[in-house]
Amino acid sequence: MTSQALIFDSALLARRRDRIAEEIDGHDFLLQRVADDLAERLGVVRRAFPVAVDLGAHHGIVGRRIGGLAGTERLVSIEAAPRLLARCSGERIAGDAEALPLAEASVDLVVSGLSLQTINDLPGALVQIRRALRPDGLMLAAMLGGGTLRELRETFLAAEAEVEGGASPRVAPFADVRDLGGLLQRAGFALPVADSDTVQVAYPTPLALFQELKAMGCGNVLVGRRRSPLRRTTLARAAAIYAERFSRADGRVTATFEIVTLTGWAPHESQQQPLRPGSAKISLTEVLGKRESGPDEPSR
Repeated sequence: MTSQALIFDSALLARRRDRIAEEIDGHDFLLQRVADDLAERLGVVRRAFPVAVDLGAHHGIVGRRIGGLAGTERLVSIEAAPRLLARCSGERIAGDAEALPLAEASVDLVVSGLSLQTINDLPGALVQIRRALRPDGLMLAAMLGGGTLRELRETFLAAEAEVEGGASPRVAPFADVRDLGGLLQRAGFALPVADSDTVQVAYPTPLALFQELKAMGCGNVLVGRRRSPLRRTTLARAAAIYAERFSRADGRVTATFEIVTLTGWAPHESQQQPLRPGSAKISLTEVLGKRESGPDEPSR
């Protein structure tokens, strides 16, 4: 990958996550929601996954939820931030999906909670995950989608244009759910599904939201970000615009998080296969209880 293709500063992201490792428990409400959802989805899958991987494990909250499910005998946590990794369960590997440290066809299940949205080469990462799965292995990943923090994006665009005469990248360009479904197919997953859930969170003030995002390790890690510190006048104007545009009747402000969940299976002969075009034994008109007729002949 060339440097021109980079969107995220992965090293900076790992350092920022490392700094919040001890305080993340008070700000992991989205991860808790994702962990519960992934565990619920796995709970209805009637098969065992002896070797499970928690990819981009943060402080291990997803891994702990799925570690006792679905016949899991071995849990491997993969995380790039050392202090977060130290809090994870099971076997621990320093790394991420950019260069997945897993052998081909070596695991039965890969789960990931809110980490894949900051991968520079997401199509390549999905291909690596697919190759690491054994036949009929499952990937179940939740990531932030395109509707995430739309209020914050709009606010900073307006504030910087007004105060500084031009805007710089502030909020990551998260992928659309339809595009993510297509990426699953391109990566070679069978039975691919991408579904979306929108979460609205209320904060007492815009500054409270800004502080929470920092405490979550969600600061700006875009390669194209402005390197000079954010000016206080710009921050104050952004907070004012946010309050003007996105306040509720009770005075609190809202923030949107779109969580896209990706499901895909490594191909296996036991899975349902689409019929070959033209192989149907009965026509649609027969299914509907009608006889096929010519253009001038009324159907009975």
